[in-house]
Amino acid sequence: MRHLVSVLVQDNPGVLQRIAGLIARRGFNIESLAVGRTHQPGLSRISLVVSGDDAVLEQVEKQLNRLIEVIKVTDHAEPHVERELALVKVSIAGMEERLEVKDIAEAFRARIVDVARKSIIFELTGDSTKVNNFVEALRPYGLLEVMRTGAVGMSRGEQVLKVREKKAV
Repeated sequence: MRHLVSVLVQDNPGVLQRIAGLIARRGFNIESLAVGRTHQPGLSRISLVVSGDDAVLEQVEKQLNRLIEVIKVTDHAEPHVERELALVKVSIAGMEERLEVKDIAEAFRARIVDVARKSIIFELTGDSTKVNNFVEALRPYGLLEVMRTGAVGMSRGEQVLKVREKKAV
């Protein structure tokens, strides 16, 4: 089963390495990873997409919560918003192809961020399925490069990932 997990952490060196190592030791493969600062000084948010059994994921969450730098862990099983950013560079042979790929991009609501004589770079934001479908639609034209950020997500409604007091162990 696929899980989008958000981890709120203290912004300290080595935290990402400890978290990735812990997940790997539990037999999970990290499918995507995104890390960034939050609006709170000294805190970062890590978004991981992993696949695996629910029981094992529960154990991983418990292990993550034992790390000193981890403030909160959330598996977004509840309704959530999930997005990914992709940059896609496509080869363009002529004007006809240029118009065709522009039409595809328009259908997916992608933006053109760079145009060269023989290539175009598109920017697309959406869920993983939308990004996958966009890449596949452009594949016949010749993909030169694809860069994806990895999924980020937030719970819908009032639920937030925030600082909470750690329980004494």
